[in-house]
Amino acid sequence: MKVGYARVSTTAQAYGLEAQASQLAKLGVEPDRIYTDDGLTGTNHDRPGLREAVAACRPGDVLVVTKLDRLARSVPDARDIVDELTRRGVALSIGGSVHDPQDPVGRLLFSALSMIAEFEADLVRSRTREGLAVAKARGRLKGKAPKLSRRQAAHLVQLHRAGGHSIAEIAELFGVGRATVYREIDKAAVVSG
Repeated sequence: MKVGYARVSTTAQAYGLEAQASQLAKLGVEPDRIYTDDGLTGTNHDRPGLREAVAACRPGDVLVVTKLDRLARSVPDARDIVDELTRRGVALSIGGSVHDPQDPVGRLLFSALSMIAEFEADLVRSRTREGLAVAKARGRLKGKAPKLSRRQAAHLVQLHRAGGHSIAEIAELFGVGRATVYREIDKAAVVSG
């Protein structure tokens, strides 16, 4: 029996989940045997859909994924999954190509594919960091906007020092959380201290 697994990193990629489910159906997986994770990265170890898919596999079954990066994005994670499949006597199909984890050649190919998936993930992270650095250097990445203007922060601190309002009241007056009030009070103490 074939058990399918599909994953997308963000909920905005819902179409990608549908596309994977369609590909899994073409690979012979029944729709009710497809397990999914929506909004979880491949590096996230807590993937309930994957856990359910592996649990649904019985000895002799095949776990089917469309691409290896949908299953794992690091070599150690991929090895852990393959070790679990091997213990259960389950084969792995990646895009229709079956890799038997008990076969030495299958394990070698899977390890090589895992290294490539991890390399791709590292490249994506590296490109993201480079893009952020370029944007920051050009002044396009300024970080999160402060919740309060300088004038509002000064007024908040003034109200606190006057002692007529509790932290909760000040937070409500400015439409912020108590943590923001404490943060502004702490900043003012450092500056004046």
